[in-house]
Amino acid sequence: MYGFASAEQYSPLVYPEIAVAGKSNVGKSSFINMLTNIGRLAKVGQTPGKTRMVNVFRINDSFTLMDLPGYGYAKVSREEQARFSALIEQYLHGSEKLVHVLLLLDIRHAPTQDDKTMLNWLSFYHVPFSVIATKADKLSGAQRGRRVQELSREVGIIASQIYPVSSVSGYGKEKVLARLDEILAACGEEDSSAPQHDI
Repeated sequence: MYGFASAEQYSPLVYPEIAVAGKSNVGKSSFINMLTNIGRLAKVGQTPGKTRMVNVFRINDSFTLMDLPGYGYAKVSREEQARFSALIEQYLHGSEKLVHVLLLLDIRHAPTQDDKTMLNWLSFYHVPFSVIATKADKLSGAQRGRRVQELSREVGIIASQIYPVSSVSGYGKEKVLARLDEILAACGEEDSSAPQHDI
C-alpha cells in the first residue's frame, strides 16, 4: 500500500486500477474492508473527510484498488476541498491504468450536487463505472428495490449496474465481486479468480 496527495506523486503499478469514489461518510473504507476481508486495510474514521490522499492497495497481484478522497465534507476548508477535487479529477483524467470506478452512493438519498459532479467527470473522461448503493441494511427488501429503480433514473444508468451493499451484514458482496471478475476479464485478466473467493 502507498498513497499520493498530488498527481506528481502518482506512480502506477503494472496492474489494472479500479477506483472507489464517493462523498465523505458514504462508507468507502468500510466497503473496502468488507470487499477485501481485511478489517483494517482502509482506516474507518470517526469523522468524515478522513481520507486526504489517494490510497493505493495491490490486491492479490491481479489489480490495484484506488481509494479516492471523499468529497463534499463541509468542515474541510474550501482550499482543501479544491485540492481534493483537483486530485480526483487529475487522476481520472491522467491514469492510463484506470479501467473502472465503483461510485458509492447512499441508497437512502438522491445523489448530491457533488455526486453529480463526479458523474459528470466520469462521463466527460469516458470512465466506465458502476454504482455501489451503500447502507442497504437500513432499508427493507422492498425499499431497496424501489431505491435501485429511483437511482437508475437519477444517475442515468441501467438498474443492473447498481449494486446495493451493506458493510455491516455483507449483503451484496458476492455480486460486487462477480462484477470485479467481469471487469478484470474484460481487460485481459481472465486468470484472476481471487475476487470471487479470497480477495
